[in-house]
Amino acid sequence: MAVVEGEVEPLHRALGLTDGEYGDIVDILGRTPNHLELALFGVMWSEHCSYKSSRIHLRRLPTEGPGVLVGPGENAGVIDAGDGIAVAIRIESHNHPSAIEPHQGAATGVGGILRDIFTMGGRPLALMDPLSFGPLDDPRQRWLLEGVVSGISSYGNAVGVPTVGGELTFDPCYEQNPLVNVLCMGALPVERLVLGAASGPGNLVVLLGSSTGRDGIGGVSVLASAGFDGAEGTDVDRSKRPSVQVGDPYEEKRLIEACLELLDARLVVGIQDLGGAGLACATSETAARGRVGMEVDLSAVPRREVGMQPWELMTSESQERMLAIVTPGDWPAVAAVCERWEVRASVIGRVTEPDVEDGRPVARLRIREHPGGPVLADVPAGALADEGPRYDRPMARPADFERRLGEGPERLDPPADCGADLLALLLDPSWVYRQYDHQLFLNTVEGPGGDAALLRLAGPGLPPSRRGVAITTDGNPRWCAVDPRAGTAMLVAEAVANLACVGATAAAIVNCCNFGNPEHPVVMWQLSEAIDGMAEACRGLGLPVIGGNVSLYNESGGADILPTPVIGALGLVETLAHRPPGMAWEEGSTILLVGPVGPHPSPALGGSRWAVECRGERAGRLPALDLEAHRRVVGFVAGLVAAEVGCGAGLVGAVHDVSGGGLGVALAEMAIAGHTGARVGGIESHLELFAETPSRFVVATGRPDELAAWAREAGLEATVLGTAGGAELVVDGLVGLSVDRLAGRWLDALPGALGEPG
Repeated sequence: MAVVEGEVEPLHRALGLTDGEYGDIVDILGRTPNHLELALFGVMWSEHCSYKSSRIHLRRLPTEGPGVLVGPGENAGVIDAGDGIAVAIRIESHNHPSAIEPHQGAATGVGGILRDIFTMGGRPLALMDPLSFGPLDDPRQRWLLEGVVSGISSYGNAVGVPTVGGELTFDPCYEQNPLVNVLCMGALPVERLVLGAASGPGNLVVLLGSSTGRDGIGGVSVLASAGFDGAEGTDVDRSKRPSVQVGDPYEEKRLIEACLELLDARLVVGIQDLGGAGLACATSETAARGRVGMEVDLSAVPRREVGMQPWELMTSESQERMLAIVTPGDWPAVAAVCERWEVRASVIGRVTEPDVEDGRPVARLRIREHPGGPVLADVPAGALADEGPRYDRPMARPADFERRLGEGPERLDPPADCGADLLALLLDPSWVYRQYDHQLFLNTVEGPGGDAALLRLAGPGLPPSRRGVAITTDGNPRWCAVDPRAGTAMLVAEAVANLACVGATAAAIVNCCNFGNPEHPVVMWQLSEAIDGMAEACRGLGLPVIGGNVSLYNESGGADILPTPVIGALGLVETLAHRPPGMAWEEGSTILLVGPVGPHPSPALGGSRWAVECRGERAGRLPALDLEAHRRVVGFVAGLVAAEVGCGAGLVGAVHDVSGGGLGVALAEMAIAGHTGARVGGIESHLELFAETPSRFVVATGRPDELAAWAREAGLEATVLGTAGGAELVVDGLVGLSVDRLAGRWLDALPGALGEPG
């Protein structure tokens, strides 16, 4: 029991379980659960672990496709990249812990996502971090941003995995609930692939890595499965600090090397990381996947604090820990490898035969204080891992949805000075990137600041290959607030376009769905619509969704964040011989706009950066997206850039997709990158300058006739906009700004807001 406001609260409610869920647990067990059993169900049936509000919707996503080796449901998605190499990718959220303790919240987010990759047998090769905060004129937002960035950099740099990009979003909706999403990509020889399943009754259950403490106890249920009650700095926030884990990147580095050596030597039968819900999750999931029983000996669990109770040992989310299934005959070799890497290894249990109940096998998890002692908990592993509640929560479209679609920012007066608005939209995130080491392993070909990160597909233990792998993350709450279905489809399209700019063909996506309180019907409608938009775009573009994460209860004081799905996209380059051209154009280059053949609809400004950031207008309709046309244009651009890389002939001098900020921002960023101005015509109004119409690329070339001919052959348009040169960016009749002024604003915006040198 717990005391709340002078009343005794039932234990199951204190653990985040509803009265109905408690009744279900009683029915499953056929008796009243004890404290330890309730704690197991509390963390495993939390929103973060069970996906109880989202799973019925997620099943609408396409998850199969050529090359998919592992789809959703495992620790990471895996595709076959060719040459005997597999690529693993995963994205996760660490939003609530980072809101409470930004440095450790972000650092342990990095540690957790790394373990998801090497659990599959992959060596982590790159990280990306999409981050969202409130406006930086608030001191707390500056504290959050600096703390999160320092946590990411200190952990990633120390463990030795490069952070190669990400995103920065600022909006008032994130003031009390920042978003810290973390993506990791890794590679492995195909034959090293291993799954997180226990097997072989009599095999040993081995805990690897750090000792267990009270940090992170109940993290997934206390933090990621409930909103914040009020403003920052309240007693509620401070009371949740014990639920934030503490990371040790040096322990993680040793753990990575030890685990990969064990996998190469085939000394483990199965392996699983300990992240959310700790031992409760790792033991129940591996037993349920393998359909075997498991007995756990708590006396063998190394601990760093005295007096820890059984429920604390099982639910602690202490970092840098892995669970391995090992045959008794291989245990001495496993112990020797771990000793060499200075990684603690302890036998904490055994795999057992499943019970037979009503004529069918049932994998049961039994927990004892010591071998032969009384059973402290006896629960079906599947009931914890797979058979939790599934809610079809009420959904309601906002009552003003149709009206808001018809009240677009196109009705607003044009800006008195388009140049001033363009300057206001420029921001360089490189202050953040400078905190990260993005050249670890020396595989990074295109690092932070480009449309996508591009890396050589190489690393210790991998077969030789000339292939490249590209990754990008894309989120846009402005689009998704206007129309979550169309906005999420545009996100998928933008991610694929970003990959094309580095010559990569999209192979798969993962997603991190950040939404508000699922008990609010509008939030569930937003989530359902976003999933449908993602599914439509992925089917239209031929992409499987091979993994993801759902982060709900992103709210504070009853106010939900804007719907913020984040797309992580993975692309492949067949032959990586040289760097892609990037976005820096050169003096004398002809500037073209490449896109689908018309007829072209009127420019729509709904959800655009100009409408939201310059005019505070969130209504309107999003630009139309033609998925078949988008597929053609991204294929053309990726092929053009890949041909440029392969032969080094230089048809494409620079390339950049048109997205946030429209043509205006795309042209400004290319001028800044090349330290060269341009004169551009044919853009008739601020509508055309700032509209974020998809499926368009700005391409600079010294051979415009040849490029235009290639475009016509592909059924695309390549319209000449102007010529690069001089010290000013001039858009006839709309903008006239020196490159120095553009670059000054771009470089100084973020450091200036943080009070840091540029």
